[in-house]
Amino acid sequence: MTSTIANTRTTMLTALVASAKRQTERRRGLRSEAELVRAAATAAPPRDFAAALRRPGLSIIAELKQRSPSKGALTRSYPLTDLARSYTDGGAAVISVLTHEEGFGGSPDHLRRVRAKTNLPLLRKDFLTDKYQILEARVLGADAVLLIAAVLSPEQLTTLLAFTRELGMEALVEVHSESEVEVALASGAYIVGVNHRDLHTFGIDMNRTEQLRGCVGKDRLLVGESGVRSQKDARRLRETGADAALVGEALMRSSSPEVMVKELSL
Repeated sequence: MTSTIANTRTTMLTALVASAKRQTERRRGLRSEAELVRAAATAAPPRDFAAALRRPGLSIIAELKQRSPSKGALTRSYPLTDLARSYTDGGAAVISVLTHEEGFGGSPDHLRRVRAKTNLPLLRKDFLTDKYQILEARVLGADAVLLIAAVLSPEQLTTLLAFTRELGMEALVEVHSESEVEVALASGAYIVGVNHRDLHTFGIDMNRTEQLRGCVGKDRLLVGESGVRSQKDARRLRETGADAALVGEALMRSSSPEVMVKELSL
């Protein structure tokens, strides 16, 4: 039984990556990579994602997502631009925009809509495996992208990170284990995100950032991801040496996200 559950969850991760690839191929058919290259060349310069996370205290990466594969719908409505303004007014350092369609109710176009409402750096969060997706993010107004070590080979991670920087952007490189930290650092990652949610079991382990702090090193920026629901959680992350926290579900369920961002920013 345990093996069956584990296989189902692994299949879910595989399915999320596969659906992201399908969505990308559909969009590639509507707008060629050459078109994106030309558009990226005339796009406004990216904002400094790293600088936003280096400010004193615990910086908050406030996330926009309508639902999740493990929790279902997180909100009855999804007032994307209103939430973006609330996050900005609350003092978020960065806004993360979920663009995965099938699993999270997102769309790459959400980046464009949010970009029009805030001057904060934007992070494109998705299962990115292709340069096209990074070009697309740049054209739509993103300043950084999420690269997940668990779904990329070391060679892919190194290549995509280098390409991201060629476009003037930065990447949040997500890890879950010591071996993934080693891969991330070898790729040249400067901003390392420790996801407390295991992508295979979907369980939360809030000790993970503390466990991996020493492996990451103090010369990199460290972001704690998932499971942050209160000031207590935020304070614990800050005490373990995290520079930032990525918060999604708690903000999406909050009746006052602006106030919650202020409370979490320590």
